[in-house]
Amino acid sequence: MEESNIYEKAMNDDAIIQLIGSFVKTIRIEQNYTQQALAEKAGINRTTLSDLELGRRCQLITLIQVLRILDRLDLFNAFKIEHKISPMLLAEMEMKKRYRVRSKKNNKTDNKSDW
Repeated sequence: MEESNIYEKAMNDDAIIQLIGSFVKTIRIEQNYTQQALAEKAGINRTTLSDLELGRRCQLITLIQVLRILDRLDLFNAFKIEHKISPMLLAEMEMKKRYRVRSKKNNKTDNKSDW
């Protein structure tokens, strides 16, 4: 796993864009879409899709539109930020949790007598 991480860090921007383009092309072919059909469904020009697949720079919205049609938006789950609580902090919070409500005692003693 560490070797692939080193490989990913060594890749320049253009290599990453080409990797994304190759991925899009592979998924498109697996799902039996022509470039024209996929481009029409995504609402983009066929040449824009071709540029994406060839690893040319394009807008992020183009990638999102194409991945939406290919049903691969799950790839963006890697960008979700999840806050994790340590088990110790969770146990501490559980101990501080309130389990009942006490009514406030009224300390005022207004003992007015009728006398």
